[in-house]
Amino acid sequence: MAKERYHHGDLRRALLDAAAAAIAESGPAALSLRDLARRAGVSHAAPTHHFGDKPGLLTALATEGFTQLAAALAETRATTGSFLELGVAYVRYATTHRAHFEVMWRPDLYHGDDAALAAAREQAGDALYAGVADLPDGHAGAGGESVREAGLAAWSLAHGFATLWLSGSLPQTSETPDEAARAVLRQLTDRTDRT
Repeated sequence: MAKERYHHGDLRRALLDAAAAAIAESGPAALSLRDLARRAGVSHAAPTHHFGDKPGLLTALATEGFTQLAAALAETRATTGSFLELGVAYVRYATTHRAHFEVMWRPDLYHGDDAALAAAREQAGDALYAGVADLPDGHAGAGGESVREAGLAAWSLAHGFATLWLSGSLPQTSETPDEAARAVLRQLTDRTDRT
């Protein structure tokens, strides 16, 4: 009996999608390449052929996540010009791409020295810190150190909020993540507008 063959137009994409679904269900620690192959309907060797190992697969997922995040932040900055909305976009990405988000900030899970990953991570960082330049003069300061500090403060607030939301640690409300994040992040942006 001949082994049934599966044909995917883009097997790499199918494997990444299956990995994201598995991580969203059970977290990155529970992900196995064998289960991933089963989910994608391919041979158990297919994920290894495309990614080498589990950290290779998670490197690809993190790279994709940083690239998507950079695009979302750049689009938000271009369409709104709002520092507050940049933070909301960060939270929106985290809550709508949970699997990517969980892997992106876990360098112990992937190959941190991967060139494509490093470039994507830098692109996302640049998109995030570019929003600091949109603050009125004097709020972020002209020096690179104060811009870095303002960007780090904003990133910490948005990232912390997203992490708390995803873990279910925030009090339950009827607000969407965007609405709740906007209200919290407004505390930071309102303070910079008052100084």
